[in-house]
Amino acid sequence: MADRAVTQPISADEGALVENLMRILSKAFSAVQLYGPNNQIYLQAIDSMRGAFTLLWQQLDELQFEVSETTLTWEGNVVLKQDDKSDSIPWTLYKDGVRSLTMSPSIEDREILAFLHTIKDVRMLAAEDPDDLLTMLWDQDFQHLRYRFIELGYDNVPRIDADALVSGGGGAVASSEDPQQRLESEGKASDAPAGIVEVDDFDSTLYFLDDHEVDYLNSEIDREYRQNLRTNVLKILFEIFQVQNDPAVRGEILSIIDGFVPHLLAIGDFHSVTLIVQQLRQMHESADELSADHRKILAMIPVKIANPTALGQLIQSLDDAAVQPTQDETSELFRELGPQVLDTILVWMPKLANARVCEVLRVVSRGIAEQHPAQAVNALRAQDVAALLQAIEILATLKVERLAKEFGRLTGHADVEVRRRAVDALGAIGSAAAMKQLEAAVEDEDRDVRVAAVQFCVQHQYPGILSKVEAAVKSRLLRGSDLAQKKPFFEAYGLFAGNAGVDPLYGMLNGRRVFKRKDDPETRACAAMALGKIGTPKAREALEKAVRIKDSLVKNAVGNALREFGS
Repeated sequence: MADRAVTQPISADEGALVENLMRILSKAFSAVQLYGPNNQIYLQAIDSMRGAFTLLWQQLDELQFEVSETTLTWEGNVVLKQDDKSDSIPWTLYKDGVRSLTMSPSIEDREILAFLHTIKDVRMLAAEDPDDLLTMLWDQDFQHLRYRFIELGYDNVPRIDADALVSGGGGAVASSEDPQQRLESEGKASDAPAGIVEVDDFDSTLYFLDDHEVDYLNSEIDREYRQNLRTNVLKILFEIFQVQNDPAVRGEILSIIDGFVPHLLAIGDFHSVTLIVQQLRQMHESADELSADHRKILAMIPVKIANPTALGQLIQSLDDAAVQPTQDETSELFRELGPQVLDTILVWMPKLANARVCEVLRVVSRGIAEQHPAQAVNALRAQDVAALLQAIEILATLKVERLAKEFGRLTGHADVEVRRRAVDALGAIGSAAAMKQLEAAVEDEDRDVRVAAVQFCVQHQYPGILSKVEAAVKSRLLRGSDLAQKKPFFEAYGLFAGNAGVDPLYGMLNGRRVFKRKDDPETRACAAMALGKIGTPKAREALEKAVRIKDSLVKNAVGNALREFGS
């Protein structure tokens, strides 16, 4: 590279291309840290980086960078400077001994992305982890990326001339005094072998801490480590915003906060994001001398977080994360974002695989629905069937009577599963208003919906379905059905019909139908059961007339019904 600097001066175009590449590479590294590989922002950043490499290879054959603590230098020019070591590519390389990087064409195909992920991964290593950057780079077996490194601890150490050391030159000072004589003259002669440190060589401390002082120090250290430094920094920024009226200062603070939010969400620090939303709302309402632009930014940051697309990505990241925020932190954040987030939560919940995340969001959804009934009603009008089923499942557990009308409307939904869930929700509410909404479901075309509707009305002693049940019992609707469907209808008829139902039931039990054929044994057994439910003397008389029936199923049903009278 030194020869090139002499024979081929750097053109302005080449320098601009390299600087542009470094800017794009830095943004790509941020995307690698914050987003998953399927995220649109991540994909756009990687595509832009590859495009920048493609343009550069039209001018250069390779790129060689010198690495310092905060910079990458190309041909003597600083092309990347990152002073913040907590998020710095140069520092991550430098601290592990890398002193130069050389990139060649085709690195953009795969290896540059692997390199960025390696830089990201090494920043997450624990102190006790056996791996380091050099090991991880070696594992990648890069073909288009070369690097030079030094052994840590030997950087900038001058070479020692062995001859000078022997002769006493080169800054080495020889003493004519024998070391043993010097120790004896100072009264520090020791019988210990050479190289052994003696305790007596050091001054003992004059004072020792009391136990309560040690406990105090331990408690203060523990308190210091338990502090959320991000929260402290945010509070300082908000305080500066309140005190400083300079528009430039306030604009810079808002820019910092706006850029900080995606990072906080990516690492799951919902507590700090909640603090930001709360403080922004307070500042928007109370801060003096706010410009129109600042007010717009204050209002837009929470809106950007609650945007369905951004919120969906956040929920998806929770599903993939190894460590999730607590229930309280999640509930607090979603509550601050507003009730409209309920719709997005319900859309995403059926797509999640993590059971803990689903339970956390289920609790959040119930809380929003309880505090915002209008939003709950809106959720029950979703067009997406999966989201609608999720809404019914969650809201049914609230057993809120004011939602009965909405659940009743859903008993006429085109999707049979929606109708089944709606019937179950009305049954869970159990009020007279809820049972009223079940009347239409008694005639539903789906067997399970019909049976469930009748069973809930029987359970809650609602006689409003009598006319529909009577029509079903007296018609041929139940003739071809199984016992599981017949039994609830006959039970409901027996409970609600009273003496008016004795004659029709007696006719089914003892009488004959068309062409003098009796009803099937299951229907006759159900009729006997229904007479037992009526429980009047007239019903008992009808049952006693049927004791001579020979069919075992019917005979057993008659006997069981009579036992309900105490016989």
